[in-house]
Amino acid sequence: MKDETSHPGRITEIRDQVRDPERVSLFIDGEFRIGLPRIAVAERNLRIGQILTEEDLAELESVDEASRAINQTLRLLGYRPRSSSEISSRLRRNGFSEPAIQSAIERMVEYGYVDDQDFARFWVENRQQHRPRGRRMLESELRQRGVSPDLIDQAIDEADIDEYGAARELAIKQMDRYRGLEPDVWRRRMAGFLQRRGYGWNVVRQVLDELERNDDDG
Repeated sequence: MKDETSHPGRITEIRDQVRDPERVSLFIDGEFRIGLPRIAVAERNLRIGQILTEEDLAELESVDEASRAINQTLRLLGYRPRSSSEISSRLRRNGFSEPAIQSAIERMVEYGYVDDQDFARFWVENRQQHRPRGRRMLESELRQRGVSPDLIDQAIDEADIDEYGAARELAIKQMDRYRGLEPDVWRRRMAGFLQRRGYGWNVVRQVLDELERNDDDG
């Protein structure tokens, strides 16, 4: 920061914020002007009596926005891992500028908190453990979250998903719901159920054929 004889204002107070001890309020000529991370004040050696230009204040506003974007990103990641595209979209909806969004993403990638490859692996593994899905559905879900096709393929291939086994287990759990229906109606509804969960027709057909054989044997 530079001292200027022509200036918009002088720092008259740097006050700790009550709600967030990591932030301070900067007062210019006796009036509140901007909130800042405490570390930004230290890094820029801001002090009472210092004169700031409009360019200085604009820079500080950018620093503050980037800091708030980072904090919001950390809160989002506290709920579950997210792709870089998900984070960008959420920050954009919340009114952050593109430079602030880019700064937040770069910092999170640098710290290892955001990694689209790790996110894709997490998503596939989590789905298979709690809400099994076929390959097509997994691909669709990850595309919607902005993951690149290469990373999607890699995550699904690494998971080595047993689509037939997973589809069969889902179908067995669904059997009671369709019990008593005419065979063609049962087959159509079960096929739709499995296909909506991302299983291809070849897998669905094999599962239906096996269940029908078992039912006939029983």
